[in-house]
Amino acid sequence: MKEAPHILVVDDDDRIRTLLKQYLTGQDYRVTAAAHAASARKLLTTLDFDLTILDIMMPGESGLDLLESLRSKGVKSPVLLLTARGDTTDRIEGLKRGADDYLAKPFEPEELSLRVAAILRRTHVEEPPEEIEMSGLVFNPKRGELFEGDKRVRLTEAELQLLSSLAFRAGEPVSREELASNSPGSTERSIDVQVTRLRRKIEPDPKQPIHIQTVRGIGYRLMPD
Repeated sequence: MKEAPHILVVDDDDRIRTLLKQYLTGQDYRVTAAAHAASARKLLTTLDFDLTILDIMMPGESGLDLLESLRSKGVKSPVLLLTARGDTTDRIEGLKRGADDYLAKPFEPEELSLRVAAILRRTHVEEPPEEIEMSGLVFNPKRGELFEGDKRVRLTEAELQLLSSLAFRAGEPVSREELASNSPGSTERSIDVQVTRLRRKIEPDPKQPIHIQTVRGIGYRLMPD
């Protein structure tokens, strides 16, 4: 089994550091925490991390200085900066120095999770699953085919794009905005219509969907058997 992504959390605030570690561990990530830049440096020389979550405002060496130092030494692993809300200057400076994204405090844990997943997707391109099974149906994302036994289930181009986008990230929430951007001519509103139509072809009971689930305030998630 493939190991879960390893995340380094660097924040001098004990409460935030503990909360981040608990939450991300609950999201099935491996998490190591550091209270300051010096500790983070030691960890980064001995361990490989898939992502570093780095607070900008820390005593001693700031998050921005640590980020710049890492990039100057050729460390390419992605960095998500935590910034003070409204501090536009730090955000811009962070991106200039090589940050991959930023998140303003205070933030919702779910938004953090989505940003982490998005960064990891961009930096760790994976092949889509060969087949996804859903209540007797089998979908092959590579071939763009949905079968019920030996019978092929017809999908419109919009439905195929939608199902493929969800299948590539099976088990993860995908925003309406992203789903619309992956399907030419679609809007966030039309995605809802397409989901309704797709559920009629996939769900045992379209009124109580178990495979194409609504994620309130975000979009949808595909849950295979």
